[in-house]
Parts: sequence; C-alpha cells; structure tokens
Amino acid sequence: MSPDRLFVYGTLMRGFDHPMARLLASHADFLGEATCRGRLVLVKHYPGLLLSEAPSDLVHGELFRMHVPDELLRELDMYEACGEGFPEPTEYLRELVDVTLPDGTSDKAWTYLYNWPVTELPRIASGRFLDH
Repeated sequence: MSPDRLFVYGTLMRGFDHPMARLLASHADFLGEATCRGRLVLVKHYPGLLLSEAPSDLVHGELFRMHVPDELLRELDMYEACGEGFPEPTEYLRELVDVTLPDGTSDKAWTYLYNWPVTELPRIASGRFLDH
C-alpha cells in the first residue's frame, strides 16, 4: 500500500498562496512540522532537496496525511514535472524518505528530491526555505 504521508519543504507549505498549496491543504490534513535528513538548495524561486547521511543536515518542512494519495500524488507529480510523459532526467523525483516529528517519532513519507546538477546552486544553510 502506498503511504498516505507527504513531506513538503517549499512552495507547497501552508501560508503560500499557490494553487497547488491550496490543493494540498484542501485534500490533506496537516500533521505537524517535521524534518528529514538532507540539504536544501535554492533552485530559482523554489528549493530543491538533496538527501544526506550527515545527522547535522536537516531540512525543515511540514507533514501531511493525504485523503486520496494516488489522485493527489498524480496532480503533484505533474506540478513537479516528474509525472508520466516528462523527459528524463526529470527535475524532481518522488521518493519515500524517513521524516522525524517534533516528539522524536519517525515516519515514512513521500517527498520530491531534486534530480539535476546543483554545483552552481546556493545552499540554504538553515534547511528552512522560509529563511532564505
């Protein structure tokens, strides 16, 4: 069964006046803030997540429980340009990652990982997109 959790760390977070953020908010329940291991880079006006093994590399975001995961993920895949029909390599890949909640419990959640070269991209050192 596909997990119904989604970890978002950029323009899909609450407070963004964006059609896809509103779509997510209306089709998923906000579970709380969460972190995952990784590094955040600023791509353009949006961030990209790179996985990292270093315990000090944390990306801060929000965890949602999707009401109808398959349908919502299909919409989000199109938004992130990694759905069917997009040329490879796509800018993002949707993968399951481990996320940690403030109480220390961990969960599996879908998220979108950045999949293009990042050599020229500035890093968001705090791991918080809203800080950049």
